[in-house]
Amino acid sequence: MVLPDNVLFEAGRAGEGIRKRLLEGFNFHTLLRLPTGIWYSPGVKANVLFFDRRPASRDIQTKELWVYDYRTNVHKTLKTKRLSHSDFDDFIRYYHERKKTERFRRFSYEELSQRDKLNLDIFWLKDDSLEHIDNLPTPDVLSAEIVDNLEAALEQFRSVSQELAGEVE
Repeated sequence: MVLPDNVLFEAGRAGEGIRKRLLEGFNFHTLLRLPTGIWYSPGVKANVLFFDRRPASRDIQTKELWVYDYRTNVHKTLKTKRLSHSDFDDFIRYYHERKKTERFRRFSYEELSQRDKLNLDIFWLKDDSLEHIDNLPTPDVLSAEIVDNLEAALEQFRSVSQELAGEVE
């Protein structure tokens, strides 16, 4: 299942309820954090959730969650630096091996359940672009990301405006 980032950390009962249901009612075993700007709407951060449905039980179904961070220090866009199948080769290999790497980490249910409101916005990699100006993406990548983020914000503002005007049901 593909979901936007906010579902992983949104405050309030709805977001927390979704995360609780995923962790307790399903074997939510893998989370793939995708690069910003590659989804249907520019600037949207998306994630792929891998889980197995389990028969109804009072027992917690998720014992551990493996998180693959393919977002930090990865710069992709819909137009200039598109994702390709080969971009997922490492993920696919480690998905099957379940081996800890720089980008792939395991978190127990106990660790996850102790996070404030079951926040699943999990990251551990240091964002190199924030450390040194020399590590910033090239100007064309930066400008594409800025345009994507501005277009996403404009789309969200339009949606809110239409809703306020009563144009959306």
